[in-house]
Amino acid sequence: MLIRQELKAVIEAILFVRAEAVSVEEIARITGASKGDVLTILTELTLEYNERKSGIEIVSGDAGFLMCTRPEYYEYVRESGATQAARLSQGVLETLAIIAYRQPVTRAEVEAVRGVRADRALQSLQKRGLIQEVGRKNAPGRPVMYGTTEEFLKLFGLTSLQDLPAVLEEGNDD
Repeated sequence: MLIRQELKAVIEAILFVRAEAVSVEEIARITGASKGDVLTILTELTLEYNERKSGIEIVSGDAGFLMCTRPEYYEYVRESGATQAARLSQGVLETLAIIAYRQPVTRAEVEAVRGVRADRALQSLQKRGLIQEVGRKNAPGRPVMYGTTEEFLKLFGLTSLQDLPAVLEEGNDD
């Protein structure tokens, strides 16, 4: 069992390396700590980052907790040439590719292609400003449709969506 200060450091490290939100349950499973202890430490870390006016903040949402750049410093980070793509997980990159090539697309359509839930990946991409809601589909429930943003184009060095590489058909390696 980790002592409290070690647990706090481990939780901070997990948030730092993950490109998408991490749930309290997942952190508890990884660390062996109780969900209550994990939530208490996440709350403490969030307050510490806020109190010292760090350039990084810990945000929480339905999918869990995520460490990201404070919005007021984003322009500086972008100007520094730091790319967010380096911190995007494989699942998040797959989700982004599906949206880029099939937009506008709903969460259910992304999930049908990937075969897994896409909530966390969509949340991560929205927080990074790489995708946005572009409307609602005229279908039962009027689901949200997603598309890529100008920031997506800049990050990947594209001037338009027509600059995306052609998609190879499955089984065709030519």
